Amino acid sequence: MAETPVSERFLQIGEAAERASLTQRTLRYYEEKGLLNPPTRMDGGFRLYSREDMERIDRIRQLKELLGFSLAEIKEMMEAEDVRLQVKAGWRKDADADEKAEKVRLGREATCQQLAIIDQKMEKMSMLREELAERVRKYDELLLRFAELPEQEAATSQA
Repeated sequence: MAETPVSERFLQIGEAAERASLTQRTLRYYEEKGLLNPPTRMDGGFRLYSREDMERIDRIRQLKELLGFSLAEIKEMMEAEDVRLQVKAGWRKDADADEKAEKVRLGREATCQQLAIIDQKMEKMSMLREELAERVRKYDELLLRFAELPEQEAATSQA
């Protein structure tokens, strides 16, 4: 079987950044903060990003941009995801029931951690939404009151 050339399996940092719509500096920062595992490197020290690295970068962007997660929250989410992937990678069909149950417990615990992070974020967003909805209600009350004033003034001036 022919081996796939390295250039087809990996992206250098510039191409990875471009595909992810990020800067090279951002990718290095994510690596520094532990959000990305240190990428494979070429002989000259150039970073090489795999398909799995790019999927992880996409997940980080999704958590940050779509869900508004902080980098600390993203790190927690990614660490829990890593546990889940380790459990999956270590799964053996021929393992006994106790070993399988332990792996399932680990995967469940990691997923529960992710749910807790999302629940906290949703609770904060819900509280902010209520504050803003209350503000809109107050503006609506003021608008109604100001709309009634000209009618009252017109009625008193006609009398």
